[in-house]
Amino acid sequence: MKNKNDETSEGLNQIFEIINAKGDTGELKEIVETSERQTGENEQPE
Repeated sequence: MKNKNDETSEGLNQIFEIINAKGDTGELKEIVETSERQTGENEQPE
């Protein structure tokens, strides 16, 4: 389980990746797919 600092760090890293992609659709698509996979892993059943 990740703590809040790890999640914040990952979020900031993702923002920098998006900024650095500068419109590279392939890289942006990869970032979104990675984010979706991570979100699915972090979801907890209600």
